[in-house]
Amino acid sequence: MTAAFLLLIVLTDGAGSGLPAWGVTAVIGAAVAVRRGRRRPRAARLALLLPVLLAAALTASVCVPTAPTARRYPPALPSVETRHWDLSTGSRVAVYHYPPTGSAPRSAVPLVYLNGGPVRGISLLDHRFLRLLASQGHDVYAYEPAGAGRSGLLPMDQYSISRSVRDLAAVLDHLDAKQARGDADVLGFSSGAVVLTRALATPVVAAHIHRAIIAEPGPMDGPTARIEGQRGRPSARGLAPAMKGPRSTHVPRYAVAFGLMRLGLLTPGTGLIGQAEGDNAFTAADLGSDTASAYCARDAHRIPAEDTARNFSFSPAASLRVQRTVKDSPSLAPRLKHSRVPAMLMIAECSAQVRQWATAVLAADPGIRRTQYLPGVGHHLWNGLDGDNRRAAAVITAFLRDAPAPLPDYPTRADVPAFLRAHK
Repeated sequence: MTAAFLLLIVLTDGAGSGLPAWGVTAVIGAAVAVRRGRRRPRAARLALLLPVLLAAALTASVCVPTAPTARRYPPALPSVETRHWDLSTGSRVAVYHYPPTGSAPRSAVPLVYLNGGPVRGISLLDHRFLRLLASQGHDVYAYEPAGAGRSGLLPMDQYSISRSVRDLAAVLDHLDAKQARGDADVLGFSSGAVVLTRALATPVVAAHIHRAIIAEPGPMDGPTARIEGQRGRPSARGLAPAMKGPRSTHVPRYAVAFGLMRLGLLTPGTGLIGQAEGDNAFTAADLGSDTASAYCARDAHRIPAEDTARNFSFSPAASLRVQRTVKDSPSLAPRLKHSRVPAMLMIAECSAQVRQWATAVLAADPGIRRTQYLPGVGHHLWNGLDGDNRRAAAVITAFLRDAPAPLPDYPTRADVPAFLRAHK
């Protein structure tokens, strides 16, 4: 019965919170038990019904929400005001502004930050880094993508990498109208770097970008996503202690829903759980070893707390939807080769990212003027450990001010073959 129930869940894409699949399974199971119990003593008939009742109870737990079904947004942050911008795309995004502070020269160009995810709220660890950038004279704006953090949700079929690029364009337009400053610098990290890379290949968006910093990018298109290549020096994946805290995947409903979605057996818009419910249920501990993979092996036992349970926000369904649109997209290289926006690529020594995800951008984008390879740090380049935040900020500030790079320009395009061989 349990196997039949799961099969029906897949065939119906979890329609009706799984209740139709549960009802059909329960009726069929009961009918089979009754038929087999004909001409048997009452005790035997009851014994045949007992496993049916147990299976019905087990599968019913998959159909009953234990998390709120209406979106519960994180509370306001005490350290920065949350503003909401209604974009021309229809998205409503939460925006955070860190004006320049400190004695450093003030930048005349605002800096927009695109965080990783792809549909994840900005962590407190990132907010601390944004304050550091502001203390060095940068006028920093950050927004949470639609569906993440304090931003509004979208219908599931509207999440896509192209929508993310259009939202970035709308944010830049909104900032231009608000500040009357013209172009903006953009820092994209991880999946945010993918959005930025694709924006550079879109002339109407690239025209509003003054300088671009592509930090630890994910795959920029379908061909790149299918590369199984070299990775960086060993990360803390498999070495760090298991993350503490509750896991939604310990609840049958969410274990089934998220597991089948990840396997591609349920669509991100499945009727088993709604987007808001899934977002409310998902916890930082559900990320498991993904967090550890963002740190060097030597840091396995001192991985910092990136966020709090109250601020953490991640949309597993919307993220899968965006990732799939990247995997289904054609090669970006023919369009990216026309980019002329001055850009910098940042690569971590211990990154668990496939190296070719970064080197493919380096090969295709003629606007990349320098590459900074950061030793002793993992995918999360600014992590609060040792002097990693200040080093990353120094690298970013030097490029935005067209100052000499703090680190060697490595790898250059000519260095890529040797760079990849060094990580076999």
